[in-house]
Amino acid sequence: MTVWDLLDIDRALRASWAADTCSADDVARAAWQVDNPAWGHCDITALIVNDIFGGDLMTGEVWLGAEQHGFHCWNRLPSGMELDLTREQFRLGQIITAASAVERPRDRLPRRWDEYLLLRERVIAHLGHLPEPAESAIARKGRDRSGAPRG
Repeated sequence: MTVWDLLDIDRALRASWAADTCSADDVARAAWQVDNPAWGHCDITALIVNDIFGGDLMTGEVWLGAEQHGFHCWNRLPSGMELDLTREQFRLGQIITAASAVERPRDRLPRRWDEYLLLRERVIAHLGHLPEPAESAIARKGRDRSGAPRG
């Protein structure tokens, strides 16, 4: 079993974020730039952290003044500690409100699956093996999340 510390995981994610894994919704607000690599990566970063540590996915509304600017995702670890490895992307004074725990998607992500897999591959290149994403484990067993055989 490989042993990492949180700094190893943080460095691997930072080295892996790029324009081709940035959320199109966020790119519509502002282009991805090397000097703000976390921009547009909160959702898939939170999923990778969840792959490693488990726990809950958290989401909240992003506000700048009186205008909502989308949503933000981070992690609540099994210990109850909240971990947000992409919070630094908010450089204009945005605030996060209405935080709540959300269920991890049971199968393939409805959107951003390809970006998630690409980011995950890059993180693996830095860290080595990671726990399987939910979809791979489910598909390999030939069952859906309810346990029913896939048809």
